[in-house]
Amino acid sequence: MSVSEKYRGLSREGLLEQAYALGVAFEAMSGSCSQCTVAALHEILGFDEAVVRIASSSCGGHASFSAGTCGAVVGGTMVLDWYFGRPAPLLSAEREIPGGHEALESAIEKASRLCGRFLGRYGSLLCPGVQEKLYGRSYNLKDPSEWEAFMQAGAHSDPTKCMSVVGNAARWTLEILLEEGAVAP
Repeated sequence: MSVSEKYRGLSREGLLEQAYALGVAFEAMSGSCSQCTVAALHEILGFDEAVVRIASSSCGGHASFSAGTCGAVVGGTMVLDWYFGRPAPLLSAEREIPGGHEALESAIEKASRLCGRFLGRYGSLLCPGVQEKLYGRSYNLKDPSEWEAFMQAGAHSDPTKCMSVVGNAARWTLEILLEEGAVAP
């Protein structure tokens, strides 16, 4: 599978830079770390739009509770699973299907590589841990006063905050896809 026609002339590094820039831009304009990570990659790769839609509730440490996995990790993992995930015919409630466990292990390995990059950069896969790294504290995004403080701290206005997390997730995910040969420039 190759990148969308609009991006075909870019070098590998150019594609990775574009993934980062689109992640930042989508997060700045639209919000939702998970959905914006997927949207940036959708723009470049043109995979099924349904993947973008289903990523929408994983934002803000899962549904804005700021307690779960960082939405950007979730979004990147969803895209990796679109390309490498274990297909439905390899699952069964009645018997073990040959190749099913191997397909699962392969998908987990790809996601683990993305998670490793997050841990190396932010020290956590969890939204509050990433927030601690970026802001020196975490926020309860369900609390209106905390949401306001989060926004005042630069959540969607400072490109070194959440926008950069989404940009990095998009870049790192595309990097894995390129390394694995799942997409070609």
